[in-house]
Amino acid sequence: MAYTLPDLSYSYDALEPHIDAKTMETHHSKHHNSYVQKANAAVAGTKWEGLSIKELLVSPSEIPDDIRTAAINNGGGHANHSLFWEMLSPTGGGEPSGALREAIDSKFGSFEEFKNEFSNAAKTQFGSGWAWLVVSSDNELEVMKTSNQETPLSIGKKPILTLDVWEHAYYLKYQNRRPDYVEAFWNIVDWGKVEELFRI
Repeated sequence: MAYTLPDLSYSYDALEPHIDAKTMETHHSKHHNSYVQKANAAVAGTKWEGLSIKELLVSPSEIPDDIRTAAINNGGGHANHSLFWEMLSPTGGGEPSGALREAIDSKFGSFEEFKNEFSNAAKTQFGSGWAWLVVSSDNELEVMKTSNQETPLSIGKKPILTLDVWEHAYYLKYQNRRPDYVEAFWNIVDWGKVEELFRI
C-alpha cells in the first residue's frame, strides 16, 4: 500500500492562537507530505512496500541496510506526524479523566507532576525530536523523548501522546521560544483521543 498524507479533522487556522495557520499549513502540506513521498520511494519495489507504517517501524533491524535509514527516517516522520495531528483539537485543553487520569495520577502522583515531566522532556530535547507519553510493554505509563524521527514503536512502546519539537513545528510563531510553544500545546490537547489510544 502507498502511504498517503492524512487529512486533518480541523482547518489550518483552527488551533490559533496556540499554533498559527501558516505553521500548520507548512507543517502538514510541506513537511509531512515530504516524509510520505520519501517513505514511499524508500520501500517502492520491495517486500516492505505492502506493510502498514506501524508494521514497517516495529522491527527496524529487519529492514535491509540499503533502505533502512530512509525507511526509518521518513516512515517515522509519517507515523509521528500522523499521530501528532490526532492529538490536537480546537476544543482541546483541560485535563484528562477516566481511566487515563487514574493511570497518570498513579504513575506520576498528579496531573501537574505528569505535565511538568512531559514539558521538561519537550523543552530539554536537544535539537530536533519529540516528547512522548507511552505505554510500555508491562502496561506502565512512561514519559520519554526521541531524536529526529525516531518512534517509540521501534522499541516496543505504544505512543498515546506526542509533541513535535522540531523547529519547523513552532518557529514561525515562537521563533526560538520553545518553552512558550510547549506551554501553548496544553491548550489544544485532545484528551479524549489520548484516552482512546490508552484503552486500545
